This record gives sequence, C-alpha cells and structure tokens, in this order.
Amino acid sequence: MYVGTLSFDLLLGDVRSLKEKRSVVRPIVAELQRKFAVSVAETGGQDLHRRAEIGLAVVSGDWAHLTDVLDRCERMVAGHPEVELLSVRRRLHGDED
Repeated sequence: MYVGTLSFDLLLGDVRSLKEKRSVVRPIVAELQRKFAVSVAETGGQDLHRRAEIGLAVVSGDWAHLTDVLDRCERMVAGHPEVELLSVRRRLHGDED
C-alpha cells in the first residue's frame, strides 16, 4: 500500500472577502474530488482572504498509479488562472515507512 499527499500553497487573485475566497477554493476542491477520487480539503489559511492551503491524499496499491494521480492533480491546480500556485509539498509513503 502506498500513500501520497500534496499540500498546495495558493495565492488568490482579486479576492476581497472570505465569501469570495470560498467561491474560488470550493470549485477547485470539488473538481479534484470529482476527477481524481482523492480526499481533499482546505487545510490552512481559512482566515486569510488572499491565501489558501489545500491538502490532498491518495491511497493506491501501485506506486506508478499513485505518482500519476499526484502529478495530474498538481497540473490541474496549477492550470487554474484565478490562483497562483506558490508551492507544492509532496510526501510519499510506502510499506517500509
């Protein structure tokens, strides 16, 4: 069994309220869940208007499949024009850990 996680640090565009922030972050979280069947949530920066942290986790029996899903999730988030991807933190865990 392999577990992979991603933590995205995002800078949001012209957002002036937490309500506007939710309207940007929620669709990204929903799209990740829908397209890739991963566990994902906003995990940090909830009280900041222009910053967000999204955490994501994947469990797989195949290392190649795990890295492929993480790569596709990262590309999808980076491709959203309304956010700037400041950093991505990736962690991979296998049976030996």
